[in-house]
Amino acid sequence: MDTVQVEPAGPVDAAARHTDDLARWAAGLSWRDVPEPVRGRLSLVLLDTLAVTLAGSRTRGQRALREVWTLPPGDAPVLGGGAVTATDTAAYLNATALVCCELDEGGKYAKGHPAGHTFPAVLALAASIGATGETTARALLAGYEVAARFGRATALRPGVHPHGNWGVTGAAAGCAILLGLPAPQVAAAIDTAAGLPVAGHFDSALDGHRVRDAWMGAAAVSGLAAARLARAGVVRNTGTAALSLGTLLGGFDATALTEGLGTDWQIGHNYFKRHASCSYTHPAADLALTLRADQRLGTLTPRQVVEAVDTLDVATHRLAAPLGRTHWDSGLGAMFSVPYAVAAALLDGEVAPATADATEHERPELFALARKVTVREDPALTARLPRERPTRLTAHLTGGRGSVQLTAPHPVGDSEHHPFTAGALASFLAGLLGDRPLVDTLVRLADDLPDADDIGPALRALAGPTTAHAASAASGGTA
Repeated sequence: MDTVQVEPAGPVDAAARHTDDLARWAAGLSWRDVPEPVRGRLSLVLLDTLAVTLAGSRTRGQRALREVWTLPPGDAPVLGGGAVTATDTAAYLNATALVCCELDEGGKYAKGHPAGHTFPAVLALAASIGATGETTARALLAGYEVAARFGRATALRPGVHPHGNWGVTGAAAGCAILLGLPAPQVAAAIDTAAGLPVAGHFDSALDGHRVRDAWMGAAAVSGLAAARLARAGVVRNTGTAALSLGTLLGGFDATALTEGLGTDWQIGHNYFKRHASCSYTHPAADLALTLRADQRLGTLTPRQVVEAVDTLDVATHRLAAPLGRTHWDSGLGAMFSVPYAVAAALLDGEVAPATADATEHERPELFALARKVTVREDPALTARLPRERPTRLTAHLTGGRGSVQLTAPHPVGDSEHHPFTAGALASFLAGLLGDRPLVDTLVRLADDLPDADDIGPALRALAGPTTAHAASAASGGTA
């Protein structure tokens, strides 16, 4: 008897099949079946996202952006912006505010920022349609898991920045769930989002170009568009990710979309930031804080610290090694410099958002110390990716003070290395915003989210006092 030869599924078929399975899980996610530790983690991620967005909204750049941006009528809040507006506009502005200070949480296995891609679109849509808190929580969690799994599945080519490509899928999934779409349409939304990636170059971030923030705004709007296209029934799941995220932008392993689905929660592998800089700079900055406490340096003035340091050698993995620029001419450029993060931590005891904007004229010792930092890849440290993101700092001191060598397997705040407790995160965010009562309000909102009948009023309250223009827009006036 002749046997029938079954051809193995190609990458496009595999992407379509695993996208279907992932969408079926996301559409069927029941909040009461979510384990309590995962619920708690979502609450912390939401707290962090809201607070960091509010901090970003206060920056000079975000204020300037809001001044020139048309605000159409709508019920979605521009967090901290004194405005309510149309869903897409709020999602875009909130997404750019969230990432502009480099303080948004991330996932080390996703190799980027699942919440940053997902939450602005989902929260704007939820406020606009008056979604219940439980539905919003489901959408946020499902969107996070979808985005993180697409991040795990995608291996971007060297030089491609992770903002605005694989994470669009999370925004689409979360918005599709808010719209009540069945699993096939959720799959269509996710697949369509995979066909809407940004191909941004990492050097734009190193150069301090704020287009990097705009990539995240584009992701939020594209996620909303993908969900609406699916709702209209004009798109379907065809395995697009294998072509866009795979063939064009890198490699794509579709099996990562469903491996451990429902048991290995990606949100549990996340990290929170305590430094306003790229996460790849964090272990070196953490080690600089340890060095700062050394008795040989701890009592010195900033100028004396610069004089006491001969060289600071940073050995790290291949992802962090390119971030070795010792001079920058913008805040974003500073945030993507290991020498900057090390110098700021050693001199100031923190890497604060405002420090990144300091000029060499204003902070000569900061730039002088940064010039003493060298960054190189150690293949042995690269081999420990992605489980670890290790760094080694060797300080050679002057005046007979000797040398100090320090190592870290992860940045502080990683789920596997000095993870933030709820109290520690709230305290950090209170310091960031300078407003403990506001953070207490955010904690209550995040913790009580699933019990809300309509999440809109609580979110709109975070816009702050609305301007006359915004109030007119919300009531149907023209913008």
